[in-house]
Amino acid sequence: MICSLKSSSSAFAATADLLPPKSRMTPTLCFATLRRNSFSPKTPSTSLSSIKPLYLTPLESFGSEKPRGMSVKAKAYEADRSESVAFTDDEARAAAAQKLKISIYFATWWALNVVFNIYNKKVLNAFPYPWLTSTLSLAAGSLIMLLSWAARVTEAPKTDLKFWKALAPVAVAHTIGHVAATVSMSKVAVSFTHIIKSGEPAFSVLVSRFVLGERFPVPVYLSLVPIIGGCALAALTELNFDMTGFMGAMISNLAFVFRNIFSKRGMKVTSVSGMNYYACLSMLSLLILLPFAIGVEGPQLWAAGWHEAISQIGPHFVWWVAAQSVFYHLYNQVSYMSLDEISPLTFSIGNTMKRISVIVSSIIVFRTPVQPINALGAAIAILGTFLYSQAKQ
Repeated sequence: MICSLKSSSSAFAATADLLPPKSRMTPTLCFATLRRNSFSPKTPSTSLSSIKPLYLTPLESFGSEKPRGMSVKAKAYEADRSESVAFTDDEARAAAAQKLKISIYFATWWALNVVFNIYNKKVLNAFPYPWLTSTLSLAAGSLIMLLSWAARVTEAPKTDLKFWKALAPVAVAHTIGHVAATVSMSKVAVSFTHIIKSGEPAFSVLVSRFVLGERFPVPVYLSLVPIIGGCALAALTELNFDMTGFMGAMISNLAFVFRNIFSKRGMKVTSVSGMNYYACLSMLSLLILLPFAIGVEGPQLWAAGWHEAISQIGPHFVWWVAAQSVFYHLYNQVSYMSLDEISPLTFSIGNTMKRISVIVSSIIVFRTPVQPINALGAAIAILGTFLYSQAKQ
């Protein structure tokens, strides 16, 4: 007989249940698959490494009086040789493939985000109309996904009115956060915008505590000190400080906190994949943003600004606009796809590392002057963000 042994006590209890009382047993050889580290308190019970057969000596009698001249003993010993199990290798290969997949997601996410921020800043320097720029980003993503569904490259999601109602508050928050961040980057350096946006965890804790009534352990609150202090230090020492740019980044933080809260609720009650969920979010946000963009800036300003940008930059400006629009959708799409594969903690750490890559690359590309005290503030804020993600674990 073959039985699975998870612990010494449970195995012998199971054997006792199977054996009839007061009966003499014939010698039997029992194999049990034994996890190498299953008895170690530090090793989770779900871990599987290698498996050895466990040989049990026969029980001559159980639950009855001991026959004369005979002693009842049960011994167990492991075989000298390990046995390979097919599913263990499959699980190891699957785990390695999953790690590789997540690594590719992260690398792609960071790279696309860096490229977007560079082209977005180039466009805003030549064409300072953030409302239209934000609208074009959402329009490009919506068009890409509509073409993907039409060509059946990606399966179109099955949605209903309930889904769109749940998505509406997410889209409103996403629209506000997107426009506010773009306004911020039109006024200040990319690095400064992302330093301020690294303070998003502080808004997340405050909103969750005072709006949703959630409570957090003390280390979470302590991690907010370097976040707030670092952002304040960076803001006070920023050479090209602008209040509109600063407030845009702060509003973006608050809006994205509400977006994440609404998004988590919405994704729990829907079977739509992360990629399609963001596609629907882009389309609904576009419908919300377009009338406001026309009202705030308008076609006349856009036309005049467009002709001026073309005259100064040349045909390359068209490529910049197309690149920033497409890369905005791609990096957000990859980030939502990552949420399907990783935990919120891992995503938070990845988001912190993304900001570091954006800040460093933008400083190099645009040759942004940075004072040592300003760099110190940025480092403190980012360190606080990392500590926050660890404290929430």
